[in-house]
Amino acid sequence: MKKILFICHGNICRSVTAEFVFRHLVEQAGVAQLFEVDSAATSREEIGNPIYPMALRTLEAHGIRNARHRARQVTPQDYDYYDLLILMDEENRRGLRRILPADPEGKVSLLLDHTSPSDTAHHHRDVADPWYTRNFDQAWEDITLGCQALLQELL
Repeated sequence: MKKILFICHGNICRSVTAEFVFRHLVEQAGVAQLFEVDSAATSREEIGNPIYPMALRTLEAHGIRNARHRARQVTPQDYDYYDLLILMDEENRRGLRRILPADPEGKVSLLLDHTSPSDTAHHHRDVADPWYTRNFDQAWEDITLGCQALLQELL
């Protein structure tokens, strides 16, 4: 079983969206039993809070229902437990370094690094942050492309 942890700043928008998108994709592909998926935050600001309402509406608009979640912070133990720690942006990398100063096993990556290098519009860039942009559709597109590419890579 491959264990994946999606990470963003607060764990109420992007990382939790990635968690549910990836779960949806593996269920559709009939391989859900091969994956354990969760999400977490680099900060403590939103701990215990549910999915941000606009992120939840975006999930529901794309057919992902009953998405229940409470934000939590990444722990040092997560590094040992998860096979992959997938970040939404470079700022998350800086935040993660406060919790996990090193990545000796090479588990940490940006979500969009998993897209094809030929996809110059997406490869090796940050997932758009809808908290600031209010553009949940752009975040959805980035996350979906990244999750599809990650799943393809892992299968």
